[in-house]
Amino acid sequence: MTEEELREYEDHACPGCGSCSGMFTANSMNCLTEVLGMGLPGNGTIPAVYAERIRLAKQAGMKVMELVEKGIRPSDVMTEKAFENALAVDMALGCSTNSVLHLPAIANELGIKINLDIINEISAKVPNLCRLAPAGPHHVQDLYMAGGVQAIMKELSKKGLLHLDLITVTGKTVRENIKDAEVTDPTVIRSVDDPYSPTGGIAVLRGNIAKDGAVVKRSAVAEEMLVHRGPARVFDSEDDAIKAIYGGQIKPGDVVVIRYEGPKGGPGMREMLGPTSAIAGMGLDTTVALITDGRFSGASRGASIGHVSPEAMEGGLIAAVRDGDIISIDIPAGKLNVEVPDEELERRMAEWQPPKPRITTGYLGRYARLVTSASTGAVLK
Repeated sequence: MTEEELREYEDHACPGCGSCSGMFTANSMNCLTEVLGMGLPGNGTIPAVYAERIRLAKQAGMKVMELVEKGIRPSDVMTEKAFENALAVDMALGCSTNSVLHLPAIANELGIKINLDIINEISAKVPNLCRLAPAGPHHVQDLYMAGGVQAIMKELSKKGLLHLDLITVTGKTVRENIKDAEVTDPTVIRSVDDPYSPTGGIAVLRGNIAKDGAVVKRSAVAEEMLVHRGPARVFDSEDDAIKAIYGGQIKPGDVVVIRYEGPKGGPGMREMLGPTSAIAGMGLDTTVALITDGRFSGASRGASIGHVSPEAMEGGLIAAVRDGDIISIDIPAGKLNVEVPDEELERRMAEWQPPKPRITTGYLGRYARLVTSASTGAVLK
């Protein structure tokens, strides 16, 4: 491909305004804002260029004044049950793994604790109804045309999977909001009786290198990678990993391990679209797994397992993994382990010294000292 051909693609691949139309992080959180009751129906999916979006904005302004008059506050809307609804729709939609950071962090501001065990409990009982890009062929505008977020909620309500008597910013309950919602395209939003899978789009894994959990977008993992076992290729930064991938050093069957990119180690958990795109671009996304204490872009696909907690910078056992160690991944069983005896891992960690922090001054230096694990939403102490 010539430079001119590349420029042609770059300049014309995503015409128009609005967010990228896959179920990436921005659209995930916008849809979940609607489910939490903090966005008006349609807010998550109406395309940017539609007149309906302008009408919704005007309606939102009027609703704000109505909520002030009625004394309804965000804390009245975002209750523990509202977060359970958001997690349920998260699973049905197959949202970005970043939602597992953002929802606990928002809940923390309200004094509500969401842990990874709750997420797995909900994922175990909520079916996956949508496969939007990058997990499938449909996009957010297709979700909009098929009935949007309210139609998904209506579908889940048929199996009693949502709390329906919660107040929302419409001034009405969830039950009243979804009363007239319907699925108009069952190829985009599947029936709750005919899901893509009986369990949710996100899975939490645990094991010796992820005692406090790790997160994967199960709905975007190829069938053949749901269970995988292979040798570790270990990198202490995202940049080193990208160089190795593009340098042809990663072979089918490998498990790429990227560490010291967590909340403290980053600091700040950079979005790792680079290595996941590189693996996919090299045609390795159905044969190579990637695990990290960092996080991924919502556009990431394949066996990309992030948020490994405790992170390497905190002395998590991901810091003990060495090149060639065999790592076993079993997503259906929720397992992530390095096949090294406990005594050997303990010996390695006894010799381990944390690397010098990348940033020690200013706001990021303070953040690195105060931030908690990804398993708690990476909130500040």
